[in-house]
Amino acid sequence: MACIDFVQKLHTSTNRDYLGRVLEADKAHCAEIALAWDHNYWDGDRKYGYGGYRYDGRWYAVAEAMATHYGLSSGARILDVGCGKAFLLHEFTQVVPEARVRGIDISDYALANAKEEVKPHLIRSNAIALPFPDHSFDLVYSINTLHNLRNFELDAALAEIERVARGPRHITVESYRTERQKMNLLYWQLTCRSFYSPAEWEWFFERSGYGGDYSYIYFD
Repeated sequence: MACIDFVQKLHTSTNRDYLGRVLEADKAHCAEIALAWDHNYWDGDRKYGYGGYRYDGRWYAVAEAMATHYGLSSGARILDVGCGKAFLLHEFTQVVPEARVRGIDISDYALANAKEEVKPHLIRSNAIALPFPDHSFDLVYSINTLHNLRNFELDAALAEIERVARGPRHITVESYRTERQKMNLLYWQLTCRSFYSPAEWEWFFERSGYGGDYSYIYFD
């Protein structure tokens, strides 16, 4: 188990007005709207979420780095837990020859508007009960999803990732190292339920038996 970052550079390429999100809108109402995981969250006004989440190739470098680091070979089976519109899964099909990809998400809207090439390989499901047999995948990853679960759901989700993997596992979650980062996370987030420092996240990893890699994104 190691802390290996693949997405912080991509995360920091977006400018965020933390105070503006709190002061210029009813943030509590915006969070309620976001938690429906529908058009407003993905493609509506920025105050509700992404403000328009469209494919632009930005995830290609992430897929390439992960495939190289984990030595994924032709025909690798890959699972994305919380795939959203499955842009990263699509990039794996471009990077890994004959990759066999699957993705799960709770958002009907995201799945309906996912990348067409991988849409047939997506399932509506929850991270705490993955609908796959034991040891099914050569890589299982979950990026920016598990922090949306409540603390009493984390053990099950982490154990499920461990169960369905036969190869590397990787998790990326929102976190904070300083009080400033914690405040920025609180100001910016709309759907986060688990607000933990790296040490606290690693406590959850250990207690659940998760033995894969992990990384954090911070809001500076």
